[in-house]
Amino acid sequence: MQKPLTKNIEKGRAPFNFQQYSAAGGYLSVAKALAMEPKALVTFVKDSGLGGRGGAGFNTGLKWSFTPEPDGGPRYLVVNADEMEPGTFKDRLLMEHDPHLLIEGMITSAYAIQASMAYIFLRGEYKLAEKNLQTAIAEAYAAGVLGKNIHGSNYSLDICLHTSAGRYICGEETALINALEGKRANPRAKPPFPQVSGLWGRPTLVNNVETICNIPGIVTHGIEWYKALGLNGQPGTRICGVSGRVKNPGCWEMPVGTTFRTLLEDYAGGMQDGYQLKAFLPGGGSTDFLLPEHLDLPMLPGDVAKAGSRLGTSLIMVLDDKTCPVGCIHNLIKFFAHESCGWCTPCRDGLPWAEHIDRKSVV
Repeated sequence: MQKPLTKNIEKGRAPFNFQQYSAAGGYLSVAKALAMEPKALVTFVKDSGLGGRGGAGFNTGLKWSFTPEPDGGPRYLVVNADEMEPGTFKDRLLMEHDPHLLIEGMITSAYAIQASMAYIFLRGEYKLAEKNLQTAIAEAYAAGVLGKNIHGSNYSLDICLHTSAGRYICGEETALINALEGKRANPRAKPPFPQVSGLWGRPTLVNNVETICNIPGIVTHGIEWYKALGLNGQPGTRICGVSGRVKNPGCWEMPVGTTFRTLLEDYAGGMQDGYQLKAFLPGGGSTDFLLPEHLDLPMLPGDVAKAGSRLGTSLIMVLDDKTCPVGCIHNLIKFFAHESCGWCTPCRDGLPWAEHIDRKSVV
């Protein structure tokens, strides 16, 4: 199986520096993108079928196409690297072990929408990712793939790494934009959408880390190559993972369309001895539980929605038969009650009351 997202990642090995990454085929997409018209690049990504990896699964190129024509003013690309969804740790893997992949994807993506400034909005606790990204950004500037007149073209781009002060709500793109502006991280009413009026009122594209990391492979190798990576006509790969009482917790790059059973049994090694699967959250703490009868579902947003949940971040949290489900849910409610931004009544007032009521049930 081809693994364009994790091909440079090896346990125990430091991330590639610029020279090593380039020798492994890195930054080829930048030169190829710069030879294309920005609109053509947007259409190219749209036709690849890449869906967003932050949870919604919306077509990435289609999202890019909502950005209006350049008017001479600033435009921004923002990478959502906040990753505070309980049970989710895939973007951390990419940033810690292959930071140049993200930077390459950002350059190519920013060119597509003609952004001259890009931000990485990073979860504050990700200290190793911060260190490795800072090193990689400095190397990219030194090599001339960031800054003025990239590859001798008329295109210039700067990247700024911004570490978050930390709130779960910053994972929502408009709350993230408010936080970048130095405001309280409350979501904004939409429309207008960020593509039209985002950071400082200017066109802004916000994409998840894994989404952007897919771009170099698509642009370098082409649409047909990307579409052939998945199963049953599904395009691409995605990083999936398992936490809980399984024999081999972790995350792996898998073809899109892989079933939950394959992930749980073949990759995670099945349940630990003496434990049975009771239920699982398919994509982080904010998704709804699925049951063992759903294990043969392909990990696709539409199929999971029909079963009554959401694929989310595609990292499943296992609930075993010896863990109290009420206690498990109470733990999640407590987290969300604490992380509420306080902007709307059901969340601000409802979650603390739900946590209070559920705490009595646990006791």
